[in-house]
Amino acid sequence: MNISLRSIKNILFLCTLCIVALSVTGCSISKRVARADKKFAIGEYYTAADIYKKCYSQLSPKKQRDMKAHVAFRQGECYRILNSPRAAQSYQNAIRLKYQDSIVYLRAAQALQYQGKYKEAIKHYETYMISHPDDYVARAGLYACKKVDEWKKDPSRYKVSLSKDFNYRKTANFAPCFAGEEGNVLVFTSNRQLTKGKKKTKRPSNITGQQVFQLFQTRKNAAGKWEEIKQPEGLYNEQAEEESETAQQSNDSTAGKSSKGGAAEMGVCCFSPDGKTMYFTYSKAINGQDQGTKIMSSQRASGEWGEPQEVKLFHDSTISVAHPSMCPTGDTLYFVSDAPGGFGGKDIWFVELDGTEWGVPENMGPQINTTNDEMFPTVHADGSLYFSSNGHPGYGGLDIFHAIKDTTAKDSTKYLLYNMGTPLNSSGDDFAMTFEGNSQNGYFSSNRGDRKGTDQIYRFELPEMVFLLEGAITDNFGENLSDGALRLVGDDGTNTKVQVRRDGTFKIKLKKDVQYVMLATARGYLNQKQTVTTVGAKDSKTYHQDFQLASISKPVGVDNIFYEFAKWELTPESEGGLQALVKLLNDNPNITIELSAHTDMKGDEAFNKTLSEKRAQSVCNYLVAHGIARDRLSPVGYGKSKPQTADKQISEKYKFIPKGQVLDEAFILSLPEKQQEICNQINRRTEFKVLKTTYGMY
Repeated sequence: MNISLRSIKNILFLCTLCIVALSVTGCSISKRVARADKKFAIGEYYTAADIYKKCYSQLSPKKQRDMKAHVAFRQGECYRILNSPRAAQSYQNAIRLKYQDSIVYLRAAQALQYQGKYKEAIKHYETYMISHPDDYVARAGLYACKKVDEWKKDPSRYKVSLSKDFNYRKTANFAPCFAGEEGNVLVFTSNRQLTKGKKKTKRPSNITGQQVFQLFQTRKNAAGKWEEIKQPEGLYNEQAEEESETAQQSNDSTAGKSSKGGAAEMGVCCFSPDGKTMYFTYSKAINGQDQGTKIMSSQRASGEWGEPQEVKLFHDSTISVAHPSMCPTGDTLYFVSDAPGGFGGKDIWFVELDGTEWGVPENMGPQINTTNDEMFPTVHADGSLYFSSNGHPGYGGLDIFHAIKDTTAKDSTKYLLYNMGTPLNSSGDDFAMTFEGNSQNGYFSSNRGDRKGTDQIYRFELPEMVFLLEGAITDNFGENLSDGALRLVGDDGTNTKVQVRRDGTFKIKLKKDVQYVMLATARGYLNQKQTVTTVGAKDSKTYHQDFQLASISKPVGVDNIFYEFAKWELTPESEGGLQALVKLLNDNPNITIELSAHTDMKGDEAFNKTLSEKRAQSVCNYLVAHGIARDRLSPVGYGKSKPQTADKQISEKYKFIPKGQVLDEAFILSLPEKQQEICNQINRRTEFKVLKTTYGMY
């Protein structure tokens, strides 16, 4: 093939153009990645994520693998901070591109755990721990992923439901807080659009790209219904809105250049015990840069909130503080900060009131804080601390934990830490509880089940645990004893006597974590004791206990006592019946009894009498061996001389036997062979009757 000189020149020219184009493109992408890195550094994660996303698709996985891996990881970081489920895929992309920092495996594991993909998360946790075997957060995550199926089988008693009173369309709503002790005003954080006059004001955040967060409140009316949601009176910052509108116009005119001002955001509040002082989180971006967060306070007077003032907790004004929570006594403020001296990520701190000024902040310590984030503290009326963490073992994302001071430890900073379990916790973020007074009812926040990670407010309630004891007191023949009574003695000091209803039944309310002894009594009948305990019960329960009282004046059959065929040795199957007899004698320590054994009509009369005597003696020997005094027992063998007389129970069970019928030889021989054997079996019995009721009393 002949190629002209001109053709060769054209080919070389085109190649040169391609090389230049690739060089320019590479340079352009590098600049855009650098711009995204800068946005990431100043906290504009939404903008950074968008730039990273566009760059990622243009980078070559072969020639620009390292840069593409960096972009994928930073994408994941942006999505993680913005609570987007897309973080998991970005981290997976970074791993596939061989991102050099092993932290990517930890982040990927956490993102997968956040999505409830526990088996996949385990693999990444294990990979990360090869080079970081002592990392507490990784060990906690791995442990949780392996235990989560077991945990889900044992949910708490809390009932959880999405609150329709506060959530609005597709906006985020979270961190509810009751204002004051009455619990009829609720303040929460939301990024729903503000209404000014007849128009809605758009106030986008430079950090998230979404509508900025503000405080909203609602009041419960006399009918118990939450009324119109609006902003707290006097707290709405008109200046912030004007700055926001100016910033928006500036953004529109400069086509993406950083604005000089930014919309102020407010949220996550708490109140002093008297409800007159509000503390809340405040942040504002300046010159396109996140300035961190502050805690502000406002005093309520004449129905409106006054001008907010900064609560200065650290000498260094650049330290971010947020998520204030006041203790019930009003002298300790809990908050969140990434201040130096912490354990990594965001930690929970507290500061005590020293006269009229706040003292020196203290970190809550390593039992509460981890190298990850601990946030949204809430102090219950009982003084215990609730908070959220993604560092302790949990279901994924932020889990709610309960911290109680360990009173058994010498160190007053020691805590007992409990994961609140399902259904309060999920694989998503669960956080910011608020309680109705002293109760275990209230509201919390969660983004569970939301594909975009949008937070919503949920209602939680802990139903009262109700323990009931019900049953009936009857005689040995199943007849109700209307004059029966039940005495309950509890290890908490309870000592009460309850009369049964006319039908012999009873229903009694029991207390939690109490062990009871029950004594059933009725005139003319022996007592019977039983025990019941509510100790360790995890949910409401109804206990059923019937009592069958033996008559003092009539012979009483002892069930389930068996002997070897034609012998007097007791079989192992007799243990239950014998123990029941031991219990009866212990329940009634002042009685003496005649213990009698009976045989059927078969065989020689003398043999049967001797056999029955030895059988009665065998039972007495057992009773003596189990602590019953020998002089309370009188063994007698009647052989076949005293056949059974059918009572109501026998007659109802065997329809061919009339009530009151004596099962003597004449009657038995008149029956078919199968029915004869039933009657012989009934006659082969062990009984007792009371001889005295004053043993040991005189």
